[in-house]
Amino acid sequence: MPGGSRTTIDAVATAPPNLDEPRLEDTLIRSYTRLASDAPHRRIDLELRALDVFFALLFGVVLTPVALLIAALVLATSGRPVLYRGLRVGRRGHFFPMLKFRTLRPGAEERIGQYLGEELVQRTEEELTRVGRWLKATQLDEIPQLLNVLRGEMSFVGPRPIRPRFFAELARELPQYWQRLVVPPGLTGFAQVRHGYATSMAEKLAHDLEWIADRSVRLYLRTLAVTAIRVLGQVSAGIAGRA
Repeated sequence: MPGGSRTTIDAVATAPPNLDEPRLEDTLIRSYTRLASDAPHRRIDLELRALDVFFALLFGVVLTPVALLIAALVLATSGRPVLYRGLRVGRRGHFFPMLKFRTLRPGAEERIGQYLGEELVQRTEEELTRVGRWLKATQLDEIPQLLNVLRGEMSFVGPRPIRPRFFAELARELPQYWQRLVVPPGLTGFAQVRHGYATSMAEKLAHDLEWIADRSVRLYLRTLAVTAIRVLGQVSAGIAGRA
């Protein structure tokens, strides 16, 4: 996606009201975007970007047959759309469409989009399709995010991407939350590897800030390896459960 066409928090905050976009507080969000943009560039970010491209291409080739099979299953069992595109906040306040295989019933976004945390997890469970439940359990629904990584919108390791409206809310509650904008959001991260998805937002932020401060090739590869082992275990358990 060309850099000039990306939507930023700053642009959305100053644009005329649009019912299709989340409402964000102008001054608050502009200040966070500027702070993230002023963060110094680090050489490690170029090294991690090179690793992102390498692994995205590698996994893309390996997982293409799996992705095609999943797309056919979703289409056959619950129709279109096959992919879910959800607006998320990325590095330096850029908005981007995060891709996933659709796991929920049509219209679920409108019914559960206003929830966050544990309540969102519970309501999501109620909306899962049969195939979607298996995809969610194995995390194979996230294969399309390899495209987000190739386009530079995400990294393999980083804070999990969040909806714009929730970013605005959490930035008010957690003063350091804006620092997540310094790095690209990730497919996996310290919080997910260490404690899964059941931790509080404050605890997740602490792990995210640790990654932002200490990010390195060694930590990147270690986090990716732990995640790969966990996903392989989940896929094996999912296949055994459906057998």
